[in-house]
Amino acid sequence: MSAPGAVLSRPPLPADRPPSLLPQIALAVVCGGYALGSAFGWGSSELALIMGDFGLSFAALVAAVSCALYACRTDRHARPAWVLFALSSAMAALGNAIWGWYEAVRGVPVPSPSAADFCFLLFAPPAIVGLLVLAKRPVTRAGWVCLGLDSWLIGGSLLTLSWSLALANTAHFQGRSVARCALALAYPLLDIVLVSMVLALHFRRSCGQRSAVNTAIAALALTVLCDALFTSPLLREHYRSGQILDAGWFAGSVLLAYAPWFTRRVAGDTAEDAGRLPCPAPYPGARPLAGSLGALAPYLAAAVCTLGILTNVLDGQRLDRVVLFTGCTVVLALVVRQGIVLLDNLTLTQELAQKENHFRSLVQGSSDVIMIAAPSGVLRYVSPAAAGVYGRDAEELVGSELSALIHPEDLGRFLHEVRRFLAADPRDEPTTRIECRFRAGARRPGGGGTSRSGEAGSGGGWLNVESTVNRHHGGLIFNSRDVTERVRLQAQLQHNASHDALTDLPNRALFTERVSKALAGRRAGDHGTAVLYIDLDGFKQVNDTIGHQAGDELLIQAARRLGDSVRSGDIAARLGGDEFAALITGDATCDPATREFRIHEIADRLRVTLSEPYRIEGRDVRVAASIGVAFAEPGITPAGLMRNADLAMYRAKQAGKGRVELYAPQLQAEVTRRAELATRLRSALHDGEFLLLHQPVVELATGRVTAVAAHARWRSAQGILFTPAEFLRVGERGRLAEDGGDRTAELCRWHLEAAIEQAAARHRAGHRVPVGVRLSARRLLDHSLPPRTVETLLARHGLPSGALVLELSESDARTPLDELERRLVALRRLGVRIALDGFGSGYAAIGALRRLPIDVLRLDRGLIDGVAESARLHKITAGLLRIASDLGMQSVAEGVDLPEQVLALRAMGCTHGQGAAFSGPLDEHRLRRVLTAGSTPLPSPAGPSRSVVLTGSGLPVRHGGSGPDAIVHPPLRSHSETSVPPT
Repeated sequence: MSAPGAVLSRPPLPADRPPSLLPQIALAVVCGGYALGSAFGWGSSELALIMGDFGLSFAALVAAVSCALYACRTDRHARPAWVLFALSSAMAALGNAIWGWYEAVRGVPVPSPSAADFCFLLFAPPAIVGLLVLAKRPVTRAGWVCLGLDSWLIGGSLLTLSWSLALANTAHFQGRSVARCALALAYPLLDIVLVSMVLALHFRRSCGQRSAVNTAIAALALTVLCDALFTSPLLREHYRSGQILDAGWFAGSVLLAYAPWFTRRVAGDTAEDAGRLPCPAPYPGARPLAGSLGALAPYLAAAVCTLGILTNVLDGQRLDRVVLFTGCTVVLALVVRQGIVLLDNLTLTQELAQKENHFRSLVQGSSDVIMIAAPSGVLRYVSPAAAGVYGRDAEELVGSELSALIHPEDLGRFLHEVRRFLAADPRDEPTTRIECRFRAGARRPGGGGTSRSGEAGSGGGWLNVESTVNRHHGGLIFNSRDVTERVRLQAQLQHNASHDALTDLPNRALFTERVSKALAGRRAGDHGTAVLYIDLDGFKQVNDTIGHQAGDELLIQAARRLGDSVRSGDIAARLGGDEFAALITGDATCDPATREFRIHEIADRLRVTLSEPYRIEGRDVRVAASIGVAFAEPGITPAGLMRNADLAMYRAKQAGKGRVELYAPQLQAEVTRRAELATRLRSALHDGEFLLLHQPVVELATGRVTAVAAHARWRSAQGILFTPAEFLRVGERGRLAEDGGDRTAELCRWHLEAAIEQAAARHRAGHRVPVGVRLSARRLLDHSLPPRTVETLLARHGLPSGALVLELSESDARTPLDELERRLVALRRLGVRIALDGFGSGYAAIGALRRLPIDVLRLDRGLIDGVAESARLHKITAGLLRIASDLGMQSVAEGVDLPEQVLALRAMGCTHGQGAAFSGPLDEHRLRRVLTAGSTPLPSPAGPSRSVVLTGSGLPVRHGGSGPDAIVHPPLRSHSETSVPPT
């Protein structure tokens, strides 16, 4: 036997633990003791009567209780049968108790008939019905007919024999009453029916609870045997209670009581397995003995009936009419049954032929290859699909060793999986899947398969095959399919996941992995490993002038040049856009100067190669390459090494592009300086360098100041005011925006608290005008602004809630409007007014206007700048103002700088304005002067185009540019943002 053949041999299953013999020994002792007592007369006639009557009643009662208890624990299918067995035993117990009442208690002969006879007669019907319940029920009408005929064949044969031997004499009245004669005939007839059902159903019982059913059948058979002996005239005349015949009835009751609990510990034999597991075949191809006896039982019964009649005829006895009628009906039933069996056989033969043709066509026409391997590992069957899948005829594969067809590299894994599968429980793991490479033939369509090891062997190569494996008579069934294309696709997907789709170079993830391996595998003292960060200068102009398709072609050619220029042990990658990288492995034999010179020479050669003209769409395109180089140092991480190379590359671009720069610690110092610049905001906030300026909101009709808008400013060391938004953008431009969100949140909290605190102070001084605080919707919902912050600040500083206006800015379509609506509704219940800032500048504004509880609509500056000159913009602004008026909202125009804008807005129905036409941002002292006056002068259309405005604290404001003119006095326009402060 070959190696796989030894593996395919099914390992023996562990033997079942045999049941304990103690209950069976106890049962034998009890029955034997009762038999000994009956044989010796129990020592006295009184004790014999008690044991013969009440002993049998007690045994039957125990059987009834046992069957009833088991019925409560078993499954629903078998429960009615055991309930009926319990009822049958209860009738026997009641009958014996009544019999003992007459004999043992009252001391009188038992009348015939009596109530005891009625109970004894009711013993058989429940037992018969219970056997029917336990039997395997026919599924067709012909099956039910055959079941009835089989019962009559057995019952009629027994009736014929019984009538010929004993019942014919009993049937003659001989002066007895009709009731006594009927009773005398009822006992044997019911016993005949019960015996016939026992014999007919013994071979049709279900496979579940086999031991329990067999024991119950044996108990009923023993009871019927004792009843038959009791009805015999020889024993009936001399019968007394307590004799040896009672031992048979006693043993039958005790055996029935023990039957439900006698369960052999094999699969499918317990109550839980009943009805769920099929009958196991003893061995392949064996015909069950029970099935053969079940098929021959009706014919044997008919033969016995016929032999009985012939014996009576040959002995010269007169043939009774009952015997003749019964024998004829038995023969007729046998003929009818044979006809039904013949018709069923013809039908089954046709169905079998159709199913065989059907499955043959399925197997032969299936695209999967079905193979059956014998326990020796030799293929016994191969479906015809092998010719199309493997390129080899099925006849060629049959008889070959399975191990000779599997790739040597996969054979060990294949055998291990087969061993594990055969050792597993078939119920837990009925099938398994195995994937391996299979030898293909030379005639396979498509040119055969491939081999990862490079060896093709004889034939067309190797195919990746996936097989579903099932057990089959100790061997295995393989349902195999070709998955070579799927394996190739998976390999391609893995390649695509780690390579750039455009240039086919390794991507950032794979490059980072290779850098990690290079750093982890470097030898001690080897610092020659370097990373080159490459950026193509002027690539954006190529996209803008020639087109993105030309830009893609340029990237492809640049990647090809880069891949051809690096050494075989190095790796080139595309990190994204026009950024590339190269990993140059080190050489421990080089000193630092030689190492630096060698890497610089490689980088410069790459720069020259990448800077040569590219031929794209018939024209020469030139781009330069800026390269940053960083060397691996002890303890550096892959991310740190790539960051250093990136900083060196940016230094090369700042130094004029098209050059190579080596990383130096000074570059990190520059990064540190930018980080320090970003932290100045945090220290400025803590040191109180921020202040608030307020810009009045004026009623356009009267010039009355109805509210003020709070703006935050930062006072630099030079005394110049800058907006926080401008300062925060330094971090973004310096690529250090990691903590920008935290700094913005901190400023937002300070802005809100300072505005509420100063507004409360003005309220206490008598200036009761609302203050508006700009707050983004995202900031209002995120965790940087704790819940109920607004309510807490209002209560802490004593500002009435109606004096606060929250101006929602930065409308974002991704903002959850449901959550924002709930938050704003809660604030409005406190009296806080809600303004929608920058209306008309975003697509999300209309949705917010429809969903959110808005009180004030603030028109964006972009709508106001050209409202007096552009008719189109005039119509748009007028439409938005009509929307605000129809919704009952107050409208505020931002950035009103010119008198013409004031007149145009007032004519369109705008109620309020804010801008340089009325006042610029004011410090607290000037603001209180304006509030004391109560209004500001409205600009006149005939006046000059530029009017005098109040500008905060009178401090100069910095503008972009340099030189002496960089710091000028504020213009007439309001400036909510200024340029970046000097760094």
